[in-house]
Amino acid sequence: MNERIDVIPQVSGSHRAEALAVSAVQTLNSGNDPAQAGLTRATQAMLARQANDGHWRFDLEADATIPAEYLFLHYFMGTVDADREQRIAVYLRDCQKDNGSWSLYEGGPGDMSATVKAYLALKLAGDAESAPHMLLAQQWVKANGGAETCNVFTRITLATFGQMPWSAVPAMPVEIMYLPKWWFFNLSKVSYWSRCVIVPLLVVFAKRPVMTLRPEQSIRELFTKPAAELRKLDRFKPGKLMANAFLLIDRVLKLIDPLVPAFVRAPAIQKAEKWMRDHTKGTGGIGAIYPAMANAAMALRLLGAPANDPDFMRTMQAIEDLVVEETDRTWVQPCLSPIWDTCLMLSALCEGGANARHPAVLQAVEWLFDQQIFVPGDWCDQAKGLTPGGWAFQYENDKYPDVDDTAMVLMALLRAGAQNNEHKLKRLNQAVNWLLGMQNTDGSWGAFDIGNNYEYLNNIPFADHGALVDPGTADLTARSIEVLAMLGYDTSFGPIARGLEWLKQDQHESGAWYGRWGVNYIYGTWSVLAGLGAIGEDVAKPYIRKAVDWFKQIQNQDGGWGESCNTYDDPMLKGHGVSTPSQTAWALLGLLAVGEVESAAVKAGIQYLLSQQNAKGEWSEEEYTGTGFPRVFYLRYHGYSKFFPLWALGTYSRLRRGLPTRQREVMGQGPIDLGPLPVLEGF
Repeated sequence: MNERIDVIPQVSGSHRAEALAVSAVQTLNSGNDPAQAGLTRATQAMLARQANDGHWRFDLEADATIPAEYLFLHYFMGTVDADREQRIAVYLRDCQKDNGSWSLYEGGPGDMSATVKAYLALKLAGDAESAPHMLLAQQWVKANGGAETCNVFTRITLATFGQMPWSAVPAMPVEIMYLPKWWFFNLSKVSYWSRCVIVPLLVVFAKRPVMTLRPEQSIRELFTKPAAELRKLDRFKPGKLMANAFLLIDRVLKLIDPLVPAFVRAPAIQKAEKWMRDHTKGTGGIGAIYPAMANAAMALRLLGAPANDPDFMRTMQAIEDLVVEETDRTWVQPCLSPIWDTCLMLSALCEGGANARHPAVLQAVEWLFDQQIFVPGDWCDQAKGLTPGGWAFQYENDKYPDVDDTAMVLMALLRAGAQNNEHKLKRLNQAVNWLLGMQNTDGSWGAFDIGNNYEYLNNIPFADHGALVDPGTADLTARSIEVLAMLGYDTSFGPIARGLEWLKQDQHESGAWYGRWGVNYIYGTWSVLAGLGAIGEDVAKPYIRKAVDWFKQIQNQDGGWGESCNTYDDPMLKGHGVSTPSQTAWALLGLLAVGEVESAAVKAGIQYLLSQQNAKGEWSEEEYTGTGFPRVFYLRYHGYSKFFPLWALGTYSRLRRGLPTRQREVMGQGPIDLGPLPVLEGF
């Protein structure tokens, strides 16, 4: 069994942690101010969580599908650890709702695919069909259309385990590898996460494995009709011209698939294998995300890779590194988030008063610089000549740095004074150049690629999750504007001007902005107000007042803010949900960014945070406030309830005392000369 090494040990009793905490307290004079006292306690708690090499990492939790899929993978490989299987089963049972279903997030409605996968995993683990919790699941599934209504990725799993025919799955011929870039569909037109998932799946589709389960492991009881008779599960829809056209193509591809000659298919499989192996060289696994890793491991074994194949071994180890062992149960993360956690924690500590010379700050700065990426990745396909220099999300994901992490890391490094070190200026310059080069032609920024906005591809039957592409979003656009403002640029700078115009057009009638990478409109609106405040936009402008008023209107009676993941399904519910520490902090940071420090809403929000702080000086929340794919996949960042409240308290405390935030102090130094900026088309 793999032993999990916790890189964020609870070291509050160590001499190092005590010394760091004392050092931090000396920079923070709490006096009789409750907000300052809460800030000091939170700072001490967070310093105690820092790893010895200077970084932070918190667990990242998704839904029941990830641990279920982990079991499926080991059944496929024939490497099931019986003890771990039972511990995962405990976790899955703990996640089941009272009505028998499994949801995508805490408090959410039952989800068919999550329920089917969790149920199959429990059957594999030995739970009897007649057990009460299994009977409840059966009733819920049948009452909601049966297992045949699950999504495409679940259908692939069921076909692999012999629970439905492969013909019930949309076509994904491996010959996709031949498609040129000018064609209406090719790998460069889909998002990074889709690319990493699709290529290994092309091999799986070409091989179409079928594992035989024992009769008692079958889930035939979840179907409303015999599973073996299922064929055309995707139907033509009146008025959906694009979707129907793609469905017609799918039907044709299925007809001709058996006719493809070996001399065409074999080289296509080799091409997919080469792409997959080229993207599996690092320790983080392909794309550093779980579904892609599992698909790659399966594909390599189907291609005959032995257990000691280096690429296969690295992939399996990357998967094992995602396992979380708790006292009596085990679950699996979808990926790791150390760079994201570290840069956010560093910004929070700096805004909370930690000095740039503080040992924890210095260590975190060095660790972040060590993670900077200087090798080309898939983003180069649409950014010819752009020099690398960004950051990724995980420990190692060199082919996929992203705009969000790069912007947030840059802001953390600037808050920590990295620009005052002449040896680091070139590194900062490379990161800023990369960020500027990743701007879309419409003025927005996406996450991993430029111009990845071919929305029509979401009509492909395979793409029923609706997240095949990576268009520009308000949160990332505002984040990029904010970091450019910290460097001394204003609205006369072309990239900021174009981004600002895009943001104005993207605002909703309510005054809010949609949050793509966090839940949801609270996250998006905080991100935009933070960017607008940084560039010095006149806060009296009507569009800013609308956003401020919206925040005040949706504040809960307890003084906090909250918003459920279901607002992605029903935008009419935007801004509504049980209060959470992380979302309250976002709302506060947004309001504080545009001058609302003395408002009643801010004071009530601060009081909410102080009332929720525990004896350790931390906060906790059960709700999911992170977004993977809207309506499909959500995340509970275990760190969000830790560093965002700290950040909000620090910002409030400084502003209330008439002191500038650390961000403003940086900006007050005047434009930061990082060296020459890139000369790119459109600048």
